[in-house]
Amino acid sequence: MFKANKNYLNLQGSYLFSTIAKKVAAYQEAHPDADIIRLGIGDVTQPLVPEIIKTLHEGVDEMAHKETFHGYSPDLGYEFLRSAIAEEYRQRGCQVSDNEIFVSDGAKSDSGNIQEIFSEDSRVAVCDPVYPVYVDSNVMAGRSGAYDQAAGRYKIFIYMPCTEANNFTPEFPKENPDIIYLCYPNNPTGAVMEREDLEALAPVIEKHDLYVLSDEIYGELTYTGNPHVSIASIPGMQERTILINGFSKAYAMTGWRLGYVAGPERIVKQMTKIHQYCIMCAPTTSQYAAVDALRNGDEDVKRMRESYDERRRYVLHALHEMGIPCFEPEGAFYVFPCIRQFGMTSEEFSVRLLQEEKVAIVPGTAFGDCGEGYLRISYAYSIDDLKKALGRLRKFVQRLQAENAGNTAEEY
Repeated sequence: MFKANKNYLNLQGSYLFSTIAKKVAAYQEAHPDADIIRLGIGDVTQPLVPEIIKTLHEGVDEMAHKETFHGYSPDLGYEFLRSAIAEEYRQRGCQVSDNEIFVSDGAKSDSGNIQEIFSEDSRVAVCDPVYPVYVDSNVMAGRSGAYDQAAGRYKIFIYMPCTEANNFTPEFPKENPDIIYLCYPNNPTGAVMEREDLEALAPVIEKHDLYVLSDEIYGELTYTGNPHVSIASIPGMQERTILINGFSKAYAMTGWRLGYVAGPERIVKQMTKIHQYCIMCAPTTSQYAAVDALRNGDEDVKRMRESYDERRRYVLHALHEMGIPCFEPEGAFYVFPCIRQFGMTSEEFSVRLLQEEKVAIVPGTAFGDCGEGYLRISYAYSIDDLKKALGRLRKFVQRLQAENAGNTAEEY
């Protein structure tokens, strides 16, 4: 008799962004004339740069001739790309060799698959709020314990609260985990961890003999003037860091399914087994484009970063004018404004904003209990869409303020 994996039944829902997309699509179907502006999913809107397009075409053209046709790429990825990635990280102070890198079908896949090599009784620590993949993949592996509805958390996970009081950066938990998941620059808050933050955390990690999974997919998108610092570059941390990155955010290659892992060779060997049996290899033409992006894309990344920074500053100013407090994000392309003043849950606010003003955003609780009272808004969209959406948000806020004023008057 077929039986389902009971760990999967412990999940509290389907993948967050798929669920949100379905909700918005259902509303659109019920209201076909509604002009919905979507600021929820962290997709990019910048086009691929001409040089990457040219390399993609060349890679495809090679497949049209017997002499240059190639099928599957090596399971670790093409050597020319692994070498370019290693060189990129050596320039950032990480002494990574080509053998400590494998190329995959995306950073999200690696973030979810990595837990397959952990023992089932490993204790996992995550930031709260947190990118859901880190939590849900470990739930499916049986490391979470039961879900506590009242607390909004799984009982066995170790949560590291990240709030405005600590600049949305974690402190080492009182309980000792085996693996800590970090994502900085952060999704959903836009917080960054500077070198001094990482240097303060590193000795404790080393003392307790832990591993760190460092998701650095937004590493090229920082706005302080300081380049991103990888925790693997901190003394004593490289041998205990599993670094995950990709090309979707910095190079606008979402949908091309290409990421990579850098870590101790013994870890990479085990992760390669997952890759061999579950994926086979990363897309070949995407690897050609990626190596060109690494070698020739610095100016394009700089222009994209400046464009996002312009949008970031515009959104922060607009929220300030509305009287909505917002932590200033210094990385990624999200803002995480606080809406507690309106006396609504994050979910209630998001649903009403969609229904009344046709703007789709993500409630903060989608990322954990500490996200209650917050919203995640992506500013990766065009400045025109942002202006239109924030204009609608302003109308919605004014309406809520009028409602609250009316309720207060009635009480008297």
